[in-house]
Amino acid sequence: MKAVDPITRQDSSSDLTEALHPARPVSGLYAAHGSMLGHTGVDDADLEASGPELVPSLAGEELRLDVDGRYPQMTASGSIAISPVQQLHWIASIHATGSNTYTGGIWYKDPAVTPFGYTTVDIKVSSLLVLGRKAKVVFSGPGLKPRIRLFKFQSPYFHKVEVEYDGEGPIVPVVQIDTCAHPNHPATLPCENLTIRQVFQRSGFDTAISPNPSSVTGAPGGTWSDMEMHDAMIVFWSRFANLPQWAVWTFFADQHDFGSGLGGIMFDDIGPNHRQGTAIFYNSFISDPPPVGDPNGAAYIARNRFWTAVHEMGHAFNLAHSWQKSLGAPFGSPWIPLADEPEARSFMNYPYGVVGGETAFYADFEYRFTDQELLFMRHAPERFVRMGDAAWFDHHGFEQARVMAAPPLSLEVRVNRPMPVFEFLEPVVIELKLKNISTGPQVVDENILTTLDGITIALKRHGSPARQFLPYAQYCMKAAATVLQPNEAMYASVYVTAGLNGVDVAEPGRYLLQAALHTPEGDIVSKPFMLRVASPKGMEEEVVAQDFFSDKVSRVLAFDGSRVLPQANTVLRDVVERLGDRRVARHARIPLGLSVAEPTKVLTIGAGADTATGAAAPRKTIKVESAQPERAEAELKAALMKQPDVAAESLGHVDYKVYVDELTSLLEAQGEIEDAAETQDTLHKIMAARNVLPRVLAEIDQRRQALRTGAGARPNKKGRAKNT
Repeated sequence: MKAVDPITRQDSSSDLTEALHPARPVSGLYAAHGSMLGHTGVDDADLEASGPELVPSLAGEELRLDVDGRYPQMTASGSIAISPVQQLHWIASIHATGSNTYTGGIWYKDPAVTPFGYTTVDIKVSSLLVLGRKAKVVFSGPGLKPRIRLFKFQSPYFHKVEVEYDGEGPIVPVVQIDTCAHPNHPATLPCENLTIRQVFQRSGFDTAISPNPSSVTGAPGGTWSDMEMHDAMIVFWSRFANLPQWAVWTFFADQHDFGSGLGGIMFDDIGPNHRQGTAIFYNSFISDPPPVGDPNGAAYIARNRFWTAVHEMGHAFNLAHSWQKSLGAPFGSPWIPLADEPEARSFMNYPYGVVGGETAFYADFEYRFTDQELLFMRHAPERFVRMGDAAWFDHHGFEQARVMAAPPLSLEVRVNRPMPVFEFLEPVVIELKLKNISTGPQVVDENILTTLDGITIALKRHGSPARQFLPYAQYCMKAAATVLQPNEAMYASVYVTAGLNGVDVAEPGRYLLQAALHTPEGDIVSKPFMLRVASPKGMEEEVVAQDFFSDKVSRVLAFDGSRVLPQANTVLRDVVERLGDRRVARHARIPLGLSVAEPTKVLTIGAGADTATGAAAPRKTIKVESAQPERAEAELKAALMKQPDVAAESLGHVDYKVYVDELTSLLEAQGEIEDAAETQDTLHKIMAARNVLPRVLAEIDQRRQALRTGAGARPNKKGRAKNT
């Protein structure tokens, strides 16, 4: 991160640049304007020297100049129409050569192969007032006549974005903090009341807060499941055009099913558009009291809540965590090579993850993003940054894997069946196994296989390019250290059939899967794992596949149900009725049963009025839809208890136990205690026959014995290890 003067807030790494800057900043967005010709000191001779244009007019051409103001990157970028349907995006690193004059080389072009052969830009900004400010840009290159363009100042910001805050009553979202309320802060940082809006304004965005932020009323209570949060996002975003747009929804809720270890989620895929909504959970580790001896509890908690909200919203701008910007080829295509920043004082880093922990982090934290991140947000092609465009982490930077020579851990991709062959339509669930293969204990994050933080999974169908598996949700969970003793392992399941890239594993054929765990010491890469998807057994399966392999159905499977996607549920019901003897029917019954197993919160939006102004506004409420336990029991028993060995093999050991525990809890809640105990008996018998770990069998035995002695208790939902 560049040195920043705490008073002027300008980059102090270049004395020449600051000395040549005018008192009035010139950075911002400029747009080409044909009517300006002849009124800016540029004569006809200059225009004739420009050579032939790539397009007949200047319409749509833009310039982004980033040389002063907050955190200047000494960068210019722009867009040029090169066809009726395609734009060229260029970026140049520049330096000052005089008062309001800059020059530099163009180092990035998108598309990379383009008829635009210019390599250098020279920029002159007029010293007029803001309303009349103009910029002259001269493009030059070997053997080319100069290309001269004129731009008119539009805004000191590079892009516009709208943010809407909604909160589950009675939660009051923290969207503003006093930066000096807690004594642990940079001594040189001016004290101020900082808002989330200002954070993104200083990052270069004209940030508007929606005029209708609201507290969602109704009958809340209990934790939020992935299904409920995902349904809430779908209900809200269905009110908008299903197109990429500079807009973010942030929902402040109480607690997730995972418990206090989960502080926030970015839901990456709402319809075909990604990164549009985030959720923050206040009844979580982000609201933990400060360490013993710190009397500033309120300021400590407010700061953590503020950081979490900006962190999750940063993901919506397609920013990765500071330590995971290089994730190993061939898992992605870079926009530019980026280096990991594990010690960065950025909203995208975890405060407790740096050397010295939270105290060291906040002692140097200036409530900003790093220069790498600002360069991406301000100057990368819009489709990489804008919500609803590029998928999560697409084009954000990948490098070759740095494989450790003698890793202390091993990572394995596997499935729980004799032969890695899946029926056509059968959802593919793999198991990740992380094992300590060293001679001493190893400390790892107990949530690492659930959140997939620092883990990349690549999939490659024979004859097709490799793709990175991108799960539907990104979890922001508190790191929880656990010790793996020698030869001890931890496990988690991953549903890889579909994700943000769409349906990844569906067509008949062979697929190669490989995973990599990225650590500061190097990458731990699994052995390649090959599986096969069998051909359909008849025309009926091919007909069903046309509706089954869809985005909505895939999300219902990934999130174990939905109350607001009736068409997807209809497809799953059709699968059960038409293909009841196939394994896919078991997978279809799981969300059909779990979605009605308990009372479920659903966000609804209807007509209403703003209580403060009386103006018409959408009324947002949470209603709790009742459970249908008999229906849920029938679905889950058919999926899990009929031919249980087949169910365990198809669903995988981890998920099979999770779902049987859910069924057991449902039966217990209905007073069917003996039936619940027999369900655990079946689980124990199947798992013992499949040689699962003794500690898992002991856990099952403990629960079934507790049920028969009247001491049964439902397991915490945090135990669900399934990764979506």
